[in-house]
Order: sequence, then structure tokens, then C-alpha cells
Amino acid sequence: MVTNVSPESGAKHRRVDDLQEAIRQRAEEIYERSGKIPNRDIENWMQAEDEIRREASQPAERRTAVVVKVDGIEYVGEYSLAAGDDYAPGEFSAGDAVEVRFEQDKMYVQRHNGKELETRIVKKYS
Repeated sequence: MVTNVSPESGAKHRRVDDLQEAIRQRAEEIYERSGKIPNRDIENWMQAEDEIRREASQPAERRTAVVVKVDGIEYVGEYSLAAGDDYAPGEFSAGDAVEVRFEQDKMYVQRHNGKELETRIVKKYS
């Protein structure tokens, strides 16, 4: 028997497979985290399914970025609004002189109020 699958149903099937694989991996993590207690497959699966579905239903956190130019190189630092410590986009104007320090993939921008805005460097342009 030959069945034609539309692109939409193929994509839906892949999403279901991806979801089941995520749940399977989480159930395995729960099994190991709880001391590998035997005969708890169903409980571990149900807990994993609940966790994965809860995570998927939460809105993605909005992330924004700040661009700083240091020695001719532009750094794009992404930060979380929730962790921005009341930082308001637009707090810096183009061309403002700011103190910046770098640690590995992080860039810390000194704000006018003395606090630092922690960002993760996502792009560099020279």
C-alpha cells in the first residue's frame, strides 16, 4: 500500500517524534536523578511529560541586546529583561561613552546609576 504524506502531516509527525524523544530523555534523567529506582517507568514518564509540556507552554523569554564599540570592534551583548535590574532599553544614547569589562563570553556595561548590565556576547563585528 502506498500512502502520500503531505508536508504538513510530515512536519506534524516530526514534532510528535521530537516531543516523545524529549519526554523519553527527561524520564531517563528523572530515573537516574532519583537513584535508578526500578519499576517506576510510568511514574517517571508521567512526570517527564508534565515537565516538558509545562516548559513548552511557557512563553519564551524576550531577550534584547545592546551594541558597544570598543577599539573599532562592535560587540552585540544580549541580556534578559527579567535579569536586567530595571535596565530600560534606550538608557544609553548612540555615541555615549560607557565603561565596559569583558569576562569570557560576557560583557558588563556600566550604567549611569552605577549598576552593571550583564550581557552575553552573541556577535562581534570588526
